[in-house]
Amino acid sequence: MTEGMTPFPATGVDAGGNGGGTIGDVDVCIVGAGPVGAALACRLAVGGLRVAIVDRAALPPMEEPGFDGRAYAIAAGSRNLLDAAGVWGRLPLPSCPIEEIRVSDGRPGEAPSPLFLEFGRGDADQPFGWMIEARALRVALNATLHASDNIVVLAPDEATITRTEQGVRVRTRSGQAFGARLAVAAEGRRSPLRDQARIGITRLPYHQCGIVCAVSHERPHGNRALEHFLPAGPFAQLPMAGTADYPDLSAIVWSESEEVARRMVALPPDAFAHEIQRRMGDWLGRVTPVGQRWIYPLSAQYAQRYVDTRLALVGDAAHGIHPIAGQGLNLGFRDVIALSDLLIAARSRGEDPGAHALLRRYQARCRPANMLMLAATDVLERLFGNDNPILRRARDLGLAGVHRLPALRRAFVRQAMGL
Repeated sequence: MTEGMTPFPATGVDAGGNGGGTIGDVDVCIVGAGPVGAALACRLAVGGLRVAIVDRAALPPMEEPGFDGRAYAIAAGSRNLLDAAGVWGRLPLPSCPIEEIRVSDGRPGEAPSPLFLEFGRGDADQPFGWMIEARALRVALNATLHASDNIVVLAPDEATITRTEQGVRVRTRSGQAFGARLAVAAEGRRSPLRDQARIGITRLPYHQCGIVCAVSHERPHGNRALEHFLPAGPFAQLPMAGTADYPDLSAIVWSESEEVARRMVALPPDAFAHEIQRRMGDWLGRVTPVGQRWIYPLSAQYAQRYVDTRLALVGDAAHGIHPIAGQGLNLGFRDVIALSDLLIAARSRGEDPGAHALLRRYQARCRPANMLMLAATDVLERLFGNDNPILRRARDLGLAGVHRLPALRRAFVRQAMGL
């Protein structure tokens, strides 16, 4: 691995937001080129649909050349999607399989409870997931977007969308105008297209912030992840592929109250490392922070519906959950799997990709499962994010009970893997 990367060349159709050339009508217009929107465009293009993707930001600057501490946990089902979309094979940096996960309970600076839950190699016939650097996924997505003749990239640009029963009209700030059969909102939690459609949103604040960074450590992680529940919120260590400079590397994601989180990220490196060590223990030896530290406010939210006239919501535009189970991006990829399957099947039958019946099937396939995941992560956060001695004993017994039931462990694993 090298710290500097050369972006892949743009070889596909790219209007570039500069008004150059006129594009024809498309099947689907996706607004938002984040990981979910970009993955959807790539998957639909492989399935034969013509796609336009619009984003306010230029895509090449999204490719950060240096390691910045951010990474994604990609579930097995999400990897299958990225493979089918032609993205996984373009990752410029190696991924790291997650083959063991230990779930424990405790307090900072103390040994974890002796009652724990461990998922091992015998609980699945493949890794539970893969850790990839955020910059690597961005490079691979950009390369795939530009390599496809079925994708028009409009970035940086902004779109004005007009939807009717007959179709979608798209006008961009750069002067492009074209039609589409379906618009997809992939703009994130503050989706303008969702607001335009007057789709209500319910928010659940947690008054917490998530701290994201990476650490190098003395001992190899052996592809093992740790989920350690603490009174202030969960702490996770996730194994990453090493680099020439940092052969033993892990991602860290942990939750604290807003005030404490901001104080933590402002600490000098040695003090910050000490706080990580107090939560993670010494099983990996001494740790050293690597790259930048990131802080994100935490909340959950859900849209009252996922569809409107010739409009579908995907990813954070439809739902956002607590990162306690590492499922946020993977839920968005599950939306992509469901919607792309429906749209590609409709194309093969010569059907309208923006038809009411198809969009209703998409909502029925995704929203109930997503709501269950949101409820589950919310309950986990409230159950484990406290220091009540009665609840601590109950949850420790619960973890240990699941640990002793292989069939239940495997059921949990299969659900988390998205298979």
